[in-house]
Amino acid sequence: MKPISADKNLVAHCGLYCGACRAYLNSRCPGCHENAKASWCKVKACCAEHGYSTCVDCREFADPKLCGKFSNVFSKVFGVLFNSNRAACIEKIRTTGLEEYAVFMAEKKRPSLPRRGQPTLF
Repeated sequence: MKPISADKNLVAHCGLYCGACRAYLNSRCPGCHENAKASWCKVKACCAEHGYSTCVDCREFADPKLCGKFSNVFSKVFGVLFNSNRAACIEKIRTTGLEEYAVFMAEKKRPSLPRRGQPTLF
């Protein structure tokens, strides 16, 4: 298993931190930016189309929860099942920057900021 390290290149387009994800750490996924199989991800496609590193760079939606690509049925189910709050991740990136966010998430050893008051499944 890879060690958890702070790397801004491991911040996914949607704000998840691949550097603390089990699939990445167990070499089953190369991370969001390198994952060619993730062609199904509308957030990844949108960010690639517009040249964005993350949804923080989007000028159309100040709040990612208002974007249909970011906030869809799949992401809502994922958020509940995995106690994940991607919108909070985007806000944290907005306030701290990518490098500090990667350090923060690596220190917390979490791929996402948690939803309040809910247990996590990972």
